[in-house]
Amino acid sequence: MWSYDKKLQYPVKIKTPNPANAKVIMTQLGGPDGEMGAAMRYLHQRYSCPYGEVTGILTDVGSDAPKCS
Repeated sequence: MWSYDKKLQYPVKIKTPNPANAKVIMTQLGGPDGEMGAAMRYLHQRYSCPYGEVTGILTDVGSDAPKCS
């Protein structure tokens, strides 16, 4: 049994997304098999998840994955 409390560590506001900068960051964090790649897979899977509780967990795991290394 487990409990899940959804709360943000800190607010994030992206004013202007920059895909080129995102590509550099992904390369620096290990490419497709690195931490950022794993985080993106978790975030992508959340859109096909049928359960709301699991969707929140996938979002949190995907957004926290790069900080775990």
